[in-house]
Amino acid sequence: MQKLKLSFSLLCLMFFASYTSAMEKGNTMKVSGEFQIKLQPMDFYAKGNEGINFGRMSIDKTFSGALEATSKGEMLSAMTATKGSAGYVAIEQVSGLLSGKKGSFVLQHFGTMNRGKDNLVLEVVPDSGSGELSGISGKMSIKIENGKHTYEFEYELVPNKN
Repeated sequence: MQKLKLSFSLLCLMFFASYTSAMEKGNTMKVSGEFQIKLQPMDFYAKGNEGINFGRMSIDKTFSGALEATSKGEMLSAMTATKGSAGYVAIEQVSGLLSGKKGSFVLQHFGTMNRGKDNLVLEVVPDSGSGELSGISGKMSIKIENGKHTYEFEYELVPNKN
C-alpha cells in the first residue's frame, strides 16, 4: 500500500512538472467562462445611404471563470436593409487575471452576419500583452444562448525575448 501511495505521488509530481514545463514552453491553453456586457450607444460617426445604418458603441465587459477581468473598448457596426445581414469591428482591452497571471491584452473583433449566418473572429493583437501576460497570442469565441454570454479562449503564452 505504501508503494502504491508513493507511486501515485510520484506520478502526480511528474504530471505537474510536465504540465508546468509545457506551459512555460508556450503550449496552447484553453479556458472558458461567462461574461457580462454593457453596450452604450455613442454619437453616430457617419450617416449611411440606401438602407445602411451605421452605429458606434462603447463596450464594457466583466469576465468570470479562468479569465477574471474587465474590458473596455469600442465597436463600429453597419446594418443593411436585408434582415439578418450586418457587420461590425471592435477593439477592447482586457485587464485582470488569466489563469492566475496578471496583466492585460487587446482583442480585435471582426464579425459579419449573412442573412442570419454569423462569422466572428476575435484575436489577440500581437504584442499587446502586458505584465505576466506579455507574449500572449490567441483566439476567443463567444456564444450567446438564452441571454447568457459565454467565451472559450484558446491562447499561448510565450515570454517576449526583447
